[in-house]
Amino acid sequence: MKYKLKTLLLPLFSIALLISCNQKKEISEVALAKVTRGTLFLEIYEEGEVEAINSTNITAPNISWRFGNLKITSIVKDGTEVQEGDTLIAFDPSEVLKGVTDAESRLEINIAELERMEAQHQSDLEELRADYEVTRISQEISKIRFESAGYEADIKRKEIQLNLEKANIALARAKEQIENRIKIQKEENKQKKLSIDQDRARLQEAHETLKKLRLISPSSGIAIINRNWSTGNKFQLGDQTWAGFPLIQLPDLSALRAVVKINEVDIAKIQKGLQVEIKPDAFSDSVYVGTVSSVANLAVNKDGSSKIKVFPVEINIKETSQKLLPGLTVSCRIIIGKVENALLLPIDAIRTEVDQTFIYKKAGNGYEKVVVQTGESNSDYIVILEGLKEGDTVALSDPYAGEDKKENETNAQPKED
Repeated sequence: MKYKLKTLLLPLFSIALLISCNQKKEISEVALAKVTRGTLFLEIYEEGEVEAINSTNITAPNISWRFGNLKITSIVKDGTEVQEGDTLIAFDPSEVLKGVTDAESRLEINIAELERMEAQHQSDLEELRADYEVTRISQEISKIRFESAGYEADIKRKEIQLNLEKANIALARAKEQIENRIKIQKEENKQKKLSIDQDRARLQEAHETLKKLRLISPSSGIAIINRNWSTGNKFQLGDQTWAGFPLIQLPDLSALRAVVKINEVDIAKIQKGLQVEIKPDAFSDSVYVGTVSSVANLAVNKDGSSKIKVFPVEINIKETSQKLLPGLTVSCRIIIGKVENALLLPIDAIRTEVDQTFIYKKAGNGYEKVVVQTGESNSDYIVILEGLKEGDTVALSDPYAGEDKKENETNAQPKED
């Protein structure tokens, strides 16, 4: 009797144990998702920076090497709203002021020297003209003597004639000396006046340079400070710059674009006209729409030390906002294509094992492992080509992962005798 009872209880115990194991296999807290039908957008995400399509560049002035380097003594704060006529940046004027003083001093000295020279020239000419007049009178006397020597002896007449010729030569020489002196004086005056003109030009240049050392805003806008390539930081007090170097931008905020750098692996997927969603990192709740307007033909290094090649891509932003300013970092979602009327499933539900792709589909109180065939995907969803239908419920994680681990740990424990 006891044997029969024991035989009867054994199948019942096995059934109870099996039910207990099946219940143990059921996972109640598993995230689920339904297979839906819709459009899958193929996309590339990349960070970029906002800049104005049109902007006014404020550059360092062109000044002579004589006035030394351009050293910043004041600069507007980055991002400041400025009005037309406001001072944006000023440079150290000490070298230019020294140039003004030197030019004024040289000019004063040269003008005084010219006046003294002209007075000396006048005195020299008066002396030469007096000598010329004396020589002319002597020549006239010699001429009269020669004309009245008709009855003189031949020897005496010959002497008078030679004295006349000597007087003529002296007169011609005196005249030539005056002409030569005038030519020399004119050249000396020309050289001195040229020096004075140069001094005046340098003085004028110094005064004009003083005006250049204060850069004025040509229009209203927001001042964006550029980076100093030698330091890597934005220009600041005490920095030196070079003639023609862009220091400040006054962007036109009515037309903006985002510039992103696309990896060389993905650049073939980017073309003009693609739609882009743009989110400023500082205002993640704001979304703007843009269009790819330009794709660079040549690659550049991603940064100074990197060997990774990237292609700059410009995206015109269709909207404007007070939140959207040049210099902001933005996240750009470039839509490179789409698959319409597709069965879509969150990509977290997909599992791979060897050469199979499968999911866990909800089946009653448990889950059924189903092999599926997939198509295109993005960062969130994947297209299901075969294995599921619209409305199927699928686990987003392995519902048995925890139980399998426990079983493996149990099986690994040594059995007691």
